[in-house]
Amino acid sequence: MKQRIFSAGLSAALLLSLAACSAPDGSGSSSQQEGSRVLNLSDSEITLDGQALSQDGEGAVTLSHDIVYYHDNTGEDYGEGAQADMHSREEASTHTVVTIREAGTYRVSGTLSAGQLAVDLGEEAKRDPEAAVTLVLDGLDITCTVAPAVIFYNVYECDEAWVAYDEGATEAYSVLPAEVDTSAAGANVVLADGSVNQVSGSYVARIYQEGTTKKLHKYDGAFYSRMSMNVDGEGAGTGTLTITAENEGLNSELHLTVNGGQIDIQAQNDGINTNEDNVSVTTINGGGLHINAGLGEEGDGIDSNGHIVINGGTVCSMSSDHSPDGGLDADGEILINGGHVMALGVRNDVVSTDSKQLYMELSFASPLSAGTQVELEGTSLSLVLEKGAQSILYSGPDLEQDVSYTLKAGGAVQQYTGHSSGGFPGGGHGGNFQPPEGQDPPEGGFQHPEEEPPAPPEGGGEPPQRPEGQQPPEPPEGQSRPQPPQGNPGQFPGGVAEEPSADFTLTDDVRSFSGIAGQE
Repeated sequence: MKQRIFSAGLSAALLLSLAACSAPDGSGSSSQQEGSRVLNLSDSEITLDGQALSQDGEGAVTLSHDIVYYHDNTGEDYGEGAQADMHSREEASTHTVVTIREAGTYRVSGTLSAGQLAVDLGEEAKRDPEAAVTLVLDGLDITCTVAPAVIFYNVYECDEAWVAYDEGATEAYSVLPAEVDTSAAGANVVLADGSVNQVSGSYVARIYQEGTTKKLHKYDGAFYSRMSMNVDGEGAGTGTLTITAENEGLNSELHLTVNGGQIDIQAQNDGINTNEDNVSVTTINGGGLHINAGLGEEGDGIDSNGHIVINGGTVCSMSSDHSPDGGLDADGEILINGGHVMALGVRNDVVSTDSKQLYMELSFASPLSAGTQVELEGTSLSLVLEKGAQSILYSGPDLEQDVSYTLKAGGAVQQYTGHSSGGFPGGGHGGNFQPPEGQDPPEGGFQHPEEEPPAPPEGGGEPPQRPEGQQPPEPPEGQSRPQPPQGNPGQFPGGVAEEPSADFTLTDDVRSFSGIAGQE
């Protein structure tokens, strides 16, 4: 077994500034956006190609004060919002809504202190491959206190199979996360080289269609798309985007792909969220992501109700340090195939063993406090914690199998007592989408998004508990209960090593180390 004792550690900030500047070949956008229109925002005048726009005018870009927000003085039949989600008509009316209504590329710059940049090509756009808009952010500073600051309402949805299913196709829709391709998506964002862009936004709590409890509006993120969305950098990938979110940060209702650029997210709740159950795929191919999520009561760094695929770039993702959240949280698979990944939280969801790049899951016996230096000698994992964490996931091209690594926290050599993971395989809900034992999947696949979930049993109550002393049911005839493979407790939560060890070695079977504490 090879032994590594040297330190090649880089700080998280240095990793972000170096590795994040390169995107996969062909993924960067041209620095010269041919045929782009120039949209300049300001509180006094908004211009398109140098011509001032007027309120209630027509054309490619329109101005109004007609913003979707959660009204105050409304009752339970209006929506699910609480008092904290409500805004007055007076507050909403101070916002200028700049709406792009024609396909094309728009280079956007300037400052709008109370407003929203919206894209809406009409209800039929989702089936029209030509209904695509690219926003080239080139020094944009926009703030919205009642809704997302940037939102794509209606553009082309590149996942045509999903569109068919969403419109009522009878066959179930399924997705292989690694095969999702959003290159033709109608919602596109490019960060201009050398630009600094600031987006500060709020959210819209669920508003019902009149007379029903079906969703009319619900936009959780400060930067939001109802359709699949791409985010990229220009040729050098040096443009930056900072998102400050009153709720969630960067959201898509279906798929989200990050190909380049430098993105910093500060969010009260989730940093990134893709929210179609069992379908959405968050893909990171390049660029740099620095996410500080869960600044409020809770929040994951990257949360996908479907899957997460990381193929490249640099990801530093932090969740809440006081709720059971993680830097990476997916209800489906988490695949890491490349790049530098650091995910920190109370617990991280389990990474799929189908990943093409090695990873190491570290679960500490007790939380590490902010300011603690963590170093995995011989790798690029060397950072000072910005906030407390009990679970750290690291993946990088410098990890090797059958190499003995030394882990230090606060300068002290660490040892582990087991190989259990801090999260759940298949997501924080213990999923992998299997129905309860003895039940078949619902006919036609998972529930259609516009259908309401079944009501709980009348009277509510706690879930049934197994009577004291009763054993779980026997498995079907010819099958046995799963048992941990010999010598590999890491595949099952609670696996314990024979004795504490400071030898952190990845093998074919071992990726997780638990019960980590300083040597006595």
